[in-house]
Amino acid sequence: MGHSARKPIIIGVAGGTGSGKTTVSQAILDRVGRDRIAYIQHDSYYKDRSHLPFEERAKINFDHPDALETEFLVQHLKVLKDGHHVEVPVYDFTIHTRASQTQWVEPCRVILVEGILIFADDALRDMMDVKIYVDTDADIRFIRRLERDITERGRTMNSVIDQYLTTVRPMHLEFVEPSKRYADVIIPEGGFNPVALDMVVARIEAMIEEPPNLH
Repeated sequence: MGHSARKPIIIGVAGGTGSGKTTVSQAILDRVGRDRIAYIQHDSYYKDRSHLPFEERAKINFDHPDALETEFLVQHLKVLKDGHHVEVPVYDFTIHTRASQTQWVEPCRVILVEGILIFADDALRDMMDVKIYVDTDADIRFIRRLERDITERGRTMNSVIDQYLTTVRPMHLEFVEPSKRYADVIIPEGGFNPVALDMVVARIEAMIEEPPNLH
């Protein structure tokens, strides 16, 4: 089977911070098979800010689409679709800069892209065959965000609350929530929805099995 016969299927998983996007992505990876999926997070494509002092870096609005180098991700998806590997940047959230190492990603039958803003960019959105939005109540998302940033990213409670009110929430309302209209599937209650996950996984598996000339 040549690569030309079967273009990879690109699946996008979006949703607000703490919605359970990663839980849904991991469930898809586990059930469809990690060996069949190239998994890429939009978060890896945050612009490199190493030229700025740390205080300046910390003030950046990381929830605005301009904080991400989305065209670089689109370029990588094209390379993967053509059957070649890519080297995905590695981003360090504790110091807000791109690390020197990269992550080698091989082309696979399925490419899974995850991120809060992936449906907000039309070039990126147009590349996707299946768009999944994980929809979870704001209070639950905030609690998860608070727990994650304190334990994994070394933040203080006040700094997390401040960031949430200043940028995370307004950007969610301006960019993330409106992008939900582009979704093919909306999964309520994040990663804890076995019925929705069963349906999504069945659909992906059916697409993988489809003969190449149907599209």
